[in-house]
Parts: sequence; C-alpha cells; structure tokens
Amino acid sequence: MRNIALAAVLAGTVFATPTLAQETPQSGFRIEGVAGYDRPNISGEHANGVTYGLGAGYDFQAGRAIVGVEGEATDSSADRCASDVNVTGDRLCVTAGRDLYVGGRVGAQVAPNVLLYAKAGYSNAWVGANYEDGTAATLADFRSHRDLDGVRGGAGVQVGIGRNAYVKTEYRYSNYQDGVDRNQVVAGFGFRF
Repeated sequence: MRNIALAAVLAGTVFATPTLAQETPQSGFRIEGVAGYDRPNISGEHANGVTYGLGAGYDFQAGRAIVGVEGEATDSSADRCASDVNVTGDRLCVTAGRDLYVGGRVGAQVAPNVLLYAKAGYSNAWVGANYEDGTAATLADFRSHRDLDGVRGGAGVQVGIGRNAYVKTEYRYSNYQDGVDRNQVVAGFGFRF
C-alpha cells in the first residue's frame, strides 16, 4: 500500500511539473514602458494630461509573495493657463513636467500569471510657471520652476503574457510639498530578464 501511495505522489509530481513551468515568473530584473492619465493639483486648481515614461525594478519571489524595488522616470503633458490673474490682459501658465520615483512594492501572485501589488516610495516632480503681464517685456514677466519632494502610494495588477512579457494597470497618488498632489492611472508593458 505504501508503494502505491509513493508511486501516486511521484506521478503527481511529474505530471504537475509542466503546469508549474507555465507559470509566469515574478522574480528578477524587469524593464517597462508606462503611459496614462495624469491629473496634477496645485492648491485646488487641477490640470489634465498624459504621463509617459520608463521604469525598471527587481523583484524577489517567495512562494506566492513578492517584494521588489523599482524606479521610474516620466514626463507629463499636463498644463493649465489663466488670464486676467493680476491685471487685465496678463497670463499665467503652470506646467507639470518630469517626475522621478524610487520605491518598493509588495504583492501576491493570485493566479499563475496574475500579480496584485501595492507600492510606496519617494517622488520628485518638476513644476514650471510662466507669467506675462500682457504688455511688452517688463520686469513683471517671469519664468520659474521648482523641484518638489513628495511621497507616492499606489496599487496595481500585473498579468503575464508569455514567459517573460507582461502588461499592467496601476493607480497611484503622489503628495508633494507646497500643496501639490497628483492622481494617475497608467498602463504598462514590460519584460522580465
């Protein structure tokens, strides 16, 4: 009887191995492109735009759990202009630019090729302003930009397509100094090496 049970366990292991081999690996180095909706908010005023960029990371897998580190560099098309701010005919434009992020993520593999995860880390955003008072070039006109430090949190789902490729969708919220924050929903396509 023990021999039959041992034979059944060995047979189950042999036949289960190809199924496990089809699972998408969740560990190792990865690189990805991201693009999506960007909504920066400055003191109650918001703009809508598109964010796009590149990211890279490294994940460690233990059973169905993953822990990883990641970084990302993106740019944004979001900007907003207002007229008659201080005097009739003047114009103020605020632009959201590049955003740098470094952080970590934790997740769980909920199906052979599906990963749910949460992320958190440091973010640094560039915000520019351009003011023209509506007359010929004067001392009142200015251009300036600031680098703003902040934190980012988010959550997403990543789905393996093939052995090394994946797609993902992610929501993230970033909160910067000086009353600036942003909401983003992005999609990504990446490769794991």
